[in-house]
Amino acid sequence: MVTEFILVGLSDHPRAQKVLFCLLLLVYFVTLFGNGLMMVVIIADSHLHTPMYFFLSNLSSIDIFYTSSSVPQILVNCFIARATIPVTNCLTQMYCGLFLGMTECFLLAVMAYDRFAAVCHPLHYTLIMNNRLCISLVASSWIVAFLLAVVPVFFIPVSFCGPNIINHFSCESQAVLKLGCSNARINEIFSIARAIPVLVVPFLFIMVTYIRIGQAVLKIRSAQGRSKAFSTCGSHLIVVSIFYGSAMFMYLQPQGRPTSDRDKLISVLYGALTPMLNPMIYSLRNKDVKGAVYRLIASGEWVVVVVTIPPPFCPLESNP
Repeated sequence: MVTEFILVGLSDHPRAQKVLFCLLLLVYFVTLFGNGLMMVVIIADSHLHTPMYFFLSNLSSIDIFYTSSSVPQILVNCFIARATIPVTNCLTQMYCGLFLGMTECFLLAVMAYDRFAAVCHPLHYTLIMNNRLCISLVASSWIVAFLLAVVPVFFIPVSFCGPNIINHFSCESQAVLKLGCSNARINEIFSIARAIPVLVVPFLFIMVTYIRIGQAVLKIRSAQGRSKAFSTCGSHLIVVSIFYGSAMFMYLQPQGRPTSDRDKLISVLYGALTPMLNPMIYSLRNKDVKGAVYRLIASGEWVVVVVTIPPPFCPLESNP
């Protein structure tokens, strides 16, 4: 039985591996800073205790954990000639990555619904997106993702008794499951079947939601207002398309196909690049967030917020 795996990464291309290290290190620091700043600002500023920023604080926490589950190891492996990882650690990393990635898929769909309610039903927005519904939607995203990612492990166990070379940067599920010597066909069918409710359905829901939002924006009389709304929606759709498009490309293909360098680079798009872009696109371009950052720096409250480790969910104020 296999006791450890060998991660290939870009070991055959030393120069490319050095470039990858520099880029990933920059992306990781920006991801931690941007998402960490968003969490601190949202928790500290009472003006941002609204449903939209409640979802954004959850998205930031997911992005931090998601990138931290794999990127630090990839950075370390760039300087190791023969990068190895125990099987138990590899499987833990794989299922944690699946769990957090699925949670983000569902949460992005929830955020699209929140924007739909705000734009298409502004007068009833506070009644629709009440505290109970917001907490229920977020909790459901975490619970359903856990059930789909982790629970099947106990019903479809994977054993490894053959090759132990993973042609990838980290323990990506598509690359790891190819090495399994039991239930290979069942795992492949279940992986594709699981990708439909996790990737395809939320992506189609987001597309339909933004089409409805676009129709509502076209009714705005102000040309400046329409331009601003389309700019914001366009930015959101670009990030969503990168995340879902790259993930669907990876998880809707047969596991029997050999992993290529292109597949490894595509996995970086949804594993590292999208978590870096999320706070920039969704929050840091927002005037309310910029104002909250300035107020936080001026008051010095950020020190207290950082020292008192915040919970993963930002509390909401009671709706009027």
